[in-house]
Amino acid sequence: MRRCRVRAAVADDYGAPDVLEVREVDDPKVGPDYALVRVHAASINPVDYKIVEGGLDAAFPVIWPLITGWDVAGEVVGVGPAVRHVEPGQAVFGYARKDFVGAGTWAEQVAVPARGIAPAPRQLDAVAASCLPLAGMTAWQALVEDLEVGRGDTVLIHAATGGVGHLATQIALARGARVVGTCREANHDVLRELGGEPVTYGEGLADRVREVAPDGVDAVADFSPQGSLAASDPVLRSPGRVVSVRDPQAAYERGGTYVFVRPDVDHLRSLAELADAGRLAPRVQSVHELADVRAAVAEASEGTVRGKVVLRVE
Repeated sequence: MRRCRVRAAVADDYGAPDVLEVREVDDPKVGPDYALVRVHAASINPVDYKIVEGGLDAAFPVIWPLITGWDVAGEVVGVGPAVRHVEPGQAVFGYARKDFVGAGTWAEQVAVPARGIAPAPRQLDAVAASCLPLAGMTAWQALVEDLEVGRGDTVLIHAATGGVGHLATQIALARGARVVGTCREANHDVLRELGGEPVTYGEGLADRVREVAPDGVDAVADFSPQGSLAASDPVLRSPGRVVSVRDPQAAYERGGTYVFVRPDVDHLRSLAELADAGRLAPRVQSVHELADVRAAVAEASEGTVRGKVVLRVE
């Protein structure tokens, strides 16, 4: 039987953004515990362009042609018989990570495992909602599960205006913590608008942190691409309350944890609740049409993004 065709951004080999092209592919197959989603928007994360470059080749099996993308917001088209918490016609958002790469969200339709999808926040449009799953759950799992950040804590967040960091800042504040965040000086006002207290990266960081937090900090969350735990050692007053998304060994040496975000329906629901309460708002730097995927990926990989770059699909 001939299958339907959908448009997707695909690559036939690893490489720079110019290996991507938009063309028709077979529509996704939907397993018993999957939901088929009509994609309205898909945000771009660093892992996405690393997949295109071949950076996860040793970690995941790959299906060719390669369709990347793990974040999605859209509408449920259909569900497998084991899916009970979302239904056709419902607005959803999700983290569509599978046990392989190659059937991702940069397409008109995507099959999403039930463990990674939930009803979308009512107060966010699809573009904004697509920014939450991967980055928001990374922040949630780091701050809430691992660091147990709460009222009375002072937490140092590295890369506090980045894709994960700007959400982590808001989550920590919503839980009653005080946030001191590292970022470029050009982003200091951005962090102040979020409610954090900015300090600049680089030599002398510990002294600058002490200027705003003389007694040091209770916890450190490192979302910096370069890894910044060593610079935090002099100001951390609670040994072991450290987490990194960049450097597992550095985190383990300090008695902390490493986060590679996992799909979790309850965590998605928690993010949606914060968004609907006005406590969590993704920053969108730019929106590109699917046909402009090369430019979108090039922009997202520049390393100076404030918030998220998003592909609008439908």
